[in-house]
Amino acid sequence: MKKNNILRLMVTIAMAALLAAGCAKKPAPEVVAPAPAPPPPAYEQPMVSEMPPQPVPGLQEQAVAEMPVAPEMVAVAGLQRINFAYDQYTLSDQAREVLAGNAAWMKANPGARVIVEGHCDERGSDEYNLALGERRALAAQNYLVSLGIAAGRLSTVSYGEERPLAPGKGETAWAQNRRAEFKVVK
Repeated sequence: MKKNNILRLMVTIAMAALLAAGCAKKPAPEVVAPAPAPPPPAYEQPMVSEMPPQPVPGLQEQAVAEMPVAPEMVAVAGLQRINFAYDQYTLSDQAREVLAGNAAWMKANPGARVIVEGHCDERGSDEYNLALGERRALAAQNYLVSLGIAAGRLSTVSYGEERPLAPGKGETAWAQNRRAEFKVVK
């Protein structure tokens, strides 16, 4: 009996020792510090330096009022707009009559330079309307050239649907917006 008690005591001690060894904390892994980043190349480093103000030859201060501005475009009474059918850039008989009047005005004013603006209604994509507006402006320009106006006096621009004459929806507004306008460059 005494032998059994000793054996039990030894088994209990062995179990306790195994249990204690299994629950021991594991050492934390070593944290390796990252290597320092290499210095940035010289061209990335900002260069800060101050230079004393020095006059630059040929550079003069210019007042804002003296700065050149974009040319002003003006609608004049002698130049009438023309309209187009839906999704068309061909000139109607009525448009040709109006363009003949515009050509007469330009011949009477030989110093005038004119910009032909092409416009569209709101239907269609922006890209499509810009292309259609350009074709309308070019059709009007080419007809004016065929009437004897120097091509150098004419230029074109397309606004697509961006500058409607008649805001709103419906055929009445759309018909007014499908047009070419003529502006004198001042």
